[in-house]
Amino acid sequence: MPEATPLPTNPSPPPATDPLLTRATEASRAIGPTPSHGSAPGGGHGEPHPLDNPARASLTGPHARFAERRGRILRYSPDVTPWLALPDDPDAQDWADVAALVGPGASLTLTAFREPPPADWEIVFRADGVQLVDDTLEAAPDPEAQLLGPADVPEMLDLVERTRPGPFLPRTVELGTYLGIRRSGVLVAMAGERLHPPGWTEISGVCTDGSVRGQGLATRLVRAVAHGIRERGETPFLHAAASNTSAIRLYESLGFTLRRRTSFLSALVPADAPVGTDPQTDARTRDRGTGSLEQVGR
Repeated sequence: MPEATPLPTNPSPPPATDPLLTRATEASRAIGPTPSHGSAPGGGHGEPHPLDNPARASLTGPHARFAERRGRILRYSPDVTPWLALPDDPDAQDWADVAALVGPGASLTLTAFREPPPADWEIVFRADGVQLVDDTLEAAPDPEAQLLGPADVPEMLDLVERTRPGPFLPRTVELGTYLGIRRSGVLVAMAGERLHPPGWTEISGVCTDGSVRGQGLATRLVRAVAHGIRERGETPFLHAAASNTSAIRLYESLGFTLRRRTSFLSALVPADAPVGTDPQTDARTRDRGTGSLEQVGR
């Protein structure tokens, strides 16, 4: 099963010349209009849906312990996952806070954003994507799946290096349940949980070593991870690049359905970007005068 991954390991050229965007746009058109999927948790009448800004909903909810914050800007600890969360209506102060939080010359990764970065910020990758939600997935535990934890991270990173499913960092495993399958003692397939908006959990990190592809291991792991999510009373969802039509078809065949189209973006903060100096912002995000950024919920 190909991974539905938002970002490749090596960023593509800027969007104006990126052939991925042409394919992604065509794929999005082929998918058709974004449907309304109102049967799952969250997003009552007049309220924003948790999946409309899933990184922010995660960092202000179940994943608050992983959050670093400056003003209205939130991001995961850099060794956990690269996602940064904007408010729905970012202004100049917010972008200054992004620059202060991430650092001049550093990169940031966004999804479900309504406003692009300022014009002088370099866009190094941008692509269309889709958000899929569990509709009729046949979730089930798998007797061969093993629970993975911090002690397994070296093996997990090695598998990620071989398969390139997308961002997976030394502490990503802490975000939720990760399951793996070994053959002759070697980890050859895994899948796990990433973003965690209230009532929802994202399935991510789905990858299979080339030596065992075609055996249905990733499908089994997706169903097993989904089973654990449902056992908590939550609903699985996932993201895919719109250009990855084979993965989208496969996920739909498993019982996922399209909820909405989205975008993924990686940008560089300019070296001379203005940094926010709002006293209230600084008071909330400085730890005992040391200059270290506050980690929400730690």
